[in-house]
Parts: sequence; structure tokens; C-alpha cells
Amino acid sequence: MKKRSPQAPRPSATDRSPTAIDEAVLSDWWGVFADYLALERRYSAYTVRNYRQAFEHFTGWLVRGGHWRGTFDGFTPRIMRDFVIEAQREFGRRTLHNHASGLRAFYKFWQRRGRVAKNPLIGLMLPKLEKRLPQFLTEAQMKLLLLGPQRLLENGTETAFTAWRDRLVMELLYGGGLRVSEVVALNYGAVDFESGVARVLGKGRKERLCPLGRIAAEVLAKWRREFARDDGPDAPLVVDAKHQRLGVRAVQLLLKRYLALAGLPLDLTPHKLRHSYATHLLNAGADLRLVQELLGHASLNTTQIYTHVSVARLREVYAKAHPRA
Repeated sequence: MKKRSPQAPRPSATDRSPTAIDEAVLSDWWGVFADYLALERRYSAYTVRNYRQAFEHFTGWLVRGGHWRGTFDGFTPRIMRDFVIEAQREFGRRTLHNHASGLRAFYKFWQRRGRVAKNPLIGLMLPKLEKRLPQFLTEAQMKLLLLGPQRLLENGTETAFTAWRDRLVMELLYGGGLRVSEVVALNYGAVDFESGVARVLGKGRKERLCPLGRIAAEVLAKWRREFARDDGPDAPLVVDAKHQRLGVRAVQLLLKRYLALAGLPLDLTPHKLRHSYATHLLNAGADLRLVQELLGHASLNTTQIYTHVSVARLREVYAKAHPRA
């Protein structure tokens, strides 16, 4: 009688290789890190989603290349360089930098908790990013865009509630220089209505004070007086028709509506209103460090890109106006 060979033990969750991304690996390595990003660091859902995409792509690459050994520890800089080289065939440079940022944070998290010995992305060379000047609207274009809700209200194609709500959203983006995530997260208790200043919780849970501007403050006061059902400290400032907090996607869509109405490019995002805010401040002579503080940038280098926009604009004006240009 032929002897039956002994059955091999089933691999544990940490030993078996995921075909795409194993659920056990996802829970074991990603789940705790995702909770840290969302609950402790208070990163936006958008950032958490991007970091997860980076994690999934990296894990899939490890599996396909035969590098997966049930752990993210022990990978050499050589393997990471190979990963970057191959990733360039699939992603643009900016996406690759974003993925690397997410993976650095992932490794830093687990290194602090003693689960990996080294962060293999430290010192990793990435392809240089092309320097792109931020898109922004001119002051005339911004004025035309902000008139959109009033135009729809006057011709009877929009209700007063929606028209004033949409006007308020755009005034906060441009008048206060807020990120779209900061606008939708604002509560009434974060606004000092006498001074027209909002207390904003930005990236990395960093709090800053944002002057909203006279017009934005006036629109906000009217909105609160005539349309707010609940203006308690914890009540959302920007709401939908059911008086539920408005989402980021809803803001993106309403902006596209007014861009079309104003005959402006539809690929402009809410963040471009923030770019316009910074550019117009610097064009008017505002101090760079003040603009950095207003925007909530951790580094002055991030803010300095707007000086290039201002210089480019000055050159354009000079070329058109000076007889020897």
C-alpha cells in the first residue's frame, strides 16, 4: 500500500503571499496605519485613499516580482530603486512622488512601533518634478465667477437658499483662502462674527486664524440670518437642502456649474480659488510670510511658488506696456 505523504501545514496569515492584496495583510499592516492617519493625524479621506492606493500598488509589485516574504521588513534600497524604476512606466512623476510619500509615512509608522528595522525609502532618489506654476483666475475672472449665483437667482433658475449657499462657499474659498475640506468642516462655533475671522483646523491638525474678508463676512451673516436652521457652535456652516453638512464632491460640482456659466475652463478646481487668493495677495504687495501663515503652509518653500506667478505676471505687463520690452 502506497504511503500517503504528510500534508503540509497551512500557511499562517503572515506567511502566505497575497495574490493581489491579501485581506489578512490588509488588516494586519494597513488597518492600524489607516486608523492612525484618520484618527490621530486627522488626514483627509482623500489623503488616506491615496496612501492606500500606494500601499496596494507596492504590495502588488512585491508579489508579482517574487519579493514578498510575509512582511514589509528587510527590503533593501536596491529593491526600492527597482520599484521606482518600474513604477515610472505606470505613473506620472507627481503621482510617483505622492506614492513615495505615503510609503515613507507607512514605514515611519511601523519603524516607530518596532515592526520594521529600517525605512528603505530614506534617501531614495526620485525623478525630478517638472516645475509647474499654479493655475489661478484673474481678478476680473474671479468677479465674474462670484456673480454667478446672483445671476441664477435673478433669472429664476435657482432658489435663494442654493444661490446664497453657493455664493458663500466660493467667497470662503477665495475670500478666506480656505481649502475645500476646511470649508465643509467649518462649524458656526469656529467663526468670530464680529471680527470676521474663522478658526480653521488644517492639515496635520494645525489650527490657524483666517480673516474671511468683508464681503465673505457679509454673505455669511446674511446666510446665518436668513437660511440657517441651526447655528449652534457645533452646527455645520455649509449645508445642503436637508441641512446636512455639504461634502467636498458637492462643492466641486457646484463650482463647475458656475465656471460654465462664466465661460471659464471646467478643469479648474476649488483649490484654484485658493491659488487665486494667494496670487492676488502677493500681487498687491502682501508679505510672503504673512501669506504663508494665512494659507497654513508648514514651509515657506510651498508658498514661494506664488512669487513666481507674480513675477511672471509682472513680466507680462512689462512686455505689453514698456516701449523697450
